[in-house]
Amino acid sequence: MNTTATISGKMALMSQVAGPQSFGRVDEDGTVYVRTPEGERAVGQVPDATGEEALEFFVRRFQSLETEVDLLESRLKSGRLSPHNAQQAAGKLHSSILQANAVGDLAALAARLDALTPDIEAKAASQREEKADAQAKARQAKEGMVSEAEKISAGTDWRGGVTKFRNLLDEWKKLPRIDKTTDDELWHRFSTARTTYTRRRKAQFAEQNAKREEARKVKEAIIAEAAPLATSTEWGPTARDFRDLMARWKAAGPAPREVDDKLWKQFRKIQDTFFDARTAAMSELDEEFKGNLDAKVKLLDEAEKQILPISDVSAAKEQFRTFLDQFNELGKVPRDAIRRIDSRLRSLEEKVHSAEQAEWKRTDPQARERAEETVAMLQGQIDKLTADAQKAEAAGKTTDAAKARESIGTYQTWLDQARKTLDDFSA
Repeated sequence: MNTTATISGKMALMSQVAGPQSFGRVDEDGTVYVRTPEGERAVGQVPDATGEEALEFFVRRFQSLETEVDLLESRLKSGRLSPHNAQQAAGKLHSSILQANAVGDLAALAARLDALTPDIEAKAASQREEKADAQAKARQAKEGMVSEAEKISAGTDWRGGVTKFRNLLDEWKKLPRIDKTTDDELWHRFSTARTTYTRRRKAQFAEQNAKREEARKVKEAIIAEAAPLATSTEWGPTARDFRDLMARWKAAGPAPREVDDKLWKQFRKIQDTFFDARTAAMSELDEEFKGNLDAKVKLLDEAEKQILPISDVSAAKEQFRTFLDQFNELGKVPRDAIRRIDSRLRSLEEKVHSAEQAEWKRTDPQARERAEETVAMLQGQIDKLTADAQKAEAAGKTTDAAKARESIGTYQTWLDQARKTLDDFSA
């Protein structure tokens, strides 16, 4: 039987029954001893103290160690202490307990620390798994950020790209580091993408600034060219000139932001001066043209009643010519009435023209002759098929007779249409 284990067991039982004091004694000379599984060993003396006071002094040292073990167990259980730090603290405390100048069940207290080892190792393993999982997720997240950064770098989102890179960088900083090689490689790709984007963005803005400066010069030249046109009274040609200038203005693109609005206001003011003057002049003319409009409307009303519906084409043509001469002598009408008047005029003209075409077609001798020939040809074909059918029936060839009768029906339809066309020439 293991003597040391027996002694340790007895000492543990003593600890449960009598407390830490049961593991110590005081010699006659005041030396305090502690009992351990390996035997007794002196832990020290307390000058000017009774034996009971000396023993209690070293018991308090044991209780301090016991408190440290309690605290270590509590911190490990709550997760406030990492497995690595717990292992270091347990090892250091274990050595302190075994060599402590204290009175109490030092072996049992050391055994409590030993009992923490499986829990520490389990938590360490769990922590390693969590760390590996976190690193895997961090790697996946960083790879996604790198892909997004490279996509932004190759794009042309010069405004939003800056914000997107800033957000990606903030997210990157929140993620844990992974293995150094992979982390450095991914960061290099991310940093390169950001640098490339920044360079391209600066080059783009530099190019834009150059174009805007050129646009400023072009627009200033357009303003100088437009200024003399503001007082022009050549309404048509000058309006065309302004349209050309506007097309050039749009083609020039934007000038620098701080001057573009100012230049546009100058150009717009010049245009407004001309077009306001033109509108005023046109309004005066429209008032003069209103009398022409009333006369033309009245003339149109009379012509439409006189000419339509058309029964005599020659008379209608003569009436329309007379009407047209009178209509053209009346002069211009207001702009907003031009389309309406012209539409009525074209409608009347088209009706006269259509009647003339229909009359020509009806009286065309060549067309009548072709219609008569068609009727004769179809009638002759029907007569031939009728004779063929009769012969076939007489010979008992019912199938041939039926085919001939079927063909007669088709030709008869064509003949009816041809006779209707011929009748139109006789109308």
